[in-house]
Amino acid sequence: MSRANTQTRYGSVAKTLHWITALGILTLLPLGMIATRLPYDTAEQLALKATVFSVHKTFGIVVFLAALARIVWAITQVKPAPLHPERKLEHWAAETVHWLLYGSLVIVPLSGWIHHAATEGFAPVWIFGQNLFFIPEHQGLSDLMGSLHGIFAKVLAASLVLHIAGALKHHVIDRDETLRRMLPGTVEAGGAPAAHTKTPIVAALVVWGAAVGLGATLGQFEHHGAAPQVAALEAVQSDWQVESGTLGLSIQQFGSDVSGRFADWTAQISFDDTAPTDKKGTVEVTVSIPSLELGTVADQAMGADYFDAASFPTALYAADLFSTADGYEARGTLTIKDITLPLTLPFQLDLSDNRAVMRGAVQLDRRDFALGANMTDEGQLGYGVALTVDLIANRAE
Repeated sequence: MSRANTQTRYGSVAKTLHWITALGILTLLPLGMIATRLPYDTAEQLALKATVFSVHKTFGIVVFLAALARIVWAITQVKPAPLHPERKLEHWAAETVHWLLYGSLVIVPLSGWIHHAATEGFAPVWIFGQNLFFIPEHQGLSDLMGSLHGIFAKVLAASLVLHIAGALKHHVIDRDETLRRMLPGTVEAGGAPAAHTKTPIVAALVVWGAAVGLGATLGQFEHHGAAPQVAALEAVQSDWQVESGTLGLSIQQFGSDVSGRFADWTAQISFDDTAPTDKKGTVEVTVSIPSLELGTVADQAMGADYFDAASFPTALYAADLFSTADGYEARGTLTIKDITLPLTLPFQLDLSDNRAVMRGAVQLDRRDFALGANMTDEGQLGYGVALTVDLIANRAE
């Protein structure tokens, strides 16, 4: 069989790409629905959910690349003529569905890939890496792409049903060779090519636009799973006022780094580098636990098995500040939930007049604070949690 198409048949390349893509769609659509609906109340359920999502994401990118190859091949080949060119409305509808399929095969997996790349979360992509070089990490972008992914997946599913229905109609009712031309073997049928217009493309664009509009009307862009809004921590009196800063954390989940930060925290700092002893001051940091930004796993982190934010909305670190041979250390205690443990935080400090730039990092073991106690497999959720602190503070007048 020839690899190229002719006016009366499809070549081997077109057939192979068609059936690979078809198999991919028929696998990915139910796989995505199953992954979304799987519970994650226990460690075993979470591991299964993450695995199914990883399969869905990885296989989705494979199908995306196969679809691109199919589209490139299709636009460089002759398209076999329709068997009933006189049925203009039927031919127009078939062309519209084909454009919906081609477009959806690109925008559905691409929107899903961007949704994954723009945020932190579990279920890594196994082959292609977690990031796209042109996509920044931005939760709003991730939420938008996640919504579009869901909407356009429904358009893809509807287009697929119409495409299959059309093929079966030709095969069962018309009893012609339309479907057989795409099956293995050499089947030639058709005559003069039909005239092509741009109206099917316009119709496909209208359908996509209508789907987005309907999705917005039905609340598909409202993210009910987002963390609830909580009252901001009250400002504190401090000898040093924090101008800007980041309190971040990073952990390994299913072999992938997941990083985030607490958006709301206060620091009450007393510090005098000229003090005659090694002790230079004190610090008390209060952290709003519900302000944690951790991508798609932020809600999970708020649960009773983890931070239990409903019962323990804040964490507290109180320490004395000391100068050392290598820089400085904060020596104190950290309280998360109802557990208080000693914690020493080494840090570097650059002082210039009344301005201080501080950078510090420390490693915790989440098990010490009963965070994810049911996650006993370190391959699923790492034991180590890296905390980082970066801030700029000015001496209060």
